[in-house]
Amino acid sequence: MIIALFPNISQKQSKNIALGIVEFFSNQGITVVAEEEDAKLINAASISSVDPKKIDFLISMGGDGTMLRLVHKYEHLNAPMLGINLGHLGFMADVPITDIYPSLQDLINGAYTIHERVIIKGETLHNDHCFAINDFVVHRGKNPSLVEIAIHVDGMYLNTFEADGIIIATPNGSTAYSLAAGGPIISPNIDALVLTPISPHTISNRPIVLATNQEIQIQYLSDYEPIEIRADGMSHHEIKTGDVFRITRYAKNFRLVSLHRRDYYSTLRTKLGWSGKLR
Repeated sequence: MIIALFPNISQKQSKNIALGIVEFFSNQGITVVAEEEDAKLINAASISSVDPKKIDFLISMGGDGTMLRLVHKYEHLNAPMLGINLGHLGFMADVPITDIYPSLQDLINGAYTIHERVIIKGETLHNDHCFAINDFVVHRGKNPSLVEIAIHVDGMYLNTFEADGIIIATPNGSTAYSLAAGGPIISPNIDALVLTPISPHTISNRPIVLATNQEIQIQYLSDYEPIEIRADGMSHHEIKTGDVFRITRYAKNFRLVSLHRRDYYSTLRTKLGWSGKLR
């Protein structure tokens, strides 16, 4: 077995924890690889020394943002990812520091499920391509006022939103910015997307859930400065007045390791601070 470990060296305790993880796996005959700049620091082999197709698992150390950055950086790696959370509880990075080694033993023992989560891709008229695991955020950018954004679904006109922007979120991203903007939580095993307006001028404008096999076209109508599009808060694109941004389902999925010792709804309750009690 080969495991690629990605410690967040900028976090104080990450190096020591990574050293312990490498020793734990090595004692069980498992090869650990890491990025070149980190490999020597944690006694692991270089990730470039192995065939990417032979990597069995990716282990991220940090938070949900760290996991997103890794997927964008290593798009060619198709191994499922497990997240160890070194800060606040994450929705994807849900293994706490206090439970690292029992969780890793579960991984070795096969006590897990691999969830295939939706990825969406975007394309501008200028052939700029990007993809998102959580969301595409279309925002007014430098414009000081609301902008008009027209939405078409499979070529059919849906609505023109006068708002700060629009969020197109996957189920994975429905608990991120979309939720803060008033969007619904979508169970990650549902093939759906949610379109959530950001601070719309008309209060009757509400989020709408769409199928992942539908093409969403976003057209910027206002005669103002260009507006911004960000994929997972990372890659940055601009579209000008009249331009269209197309969103469709990506050909591959984000493969997330879910250990049997934890479940999505428990993470949801903890993360959102729900205090309801079973009677």
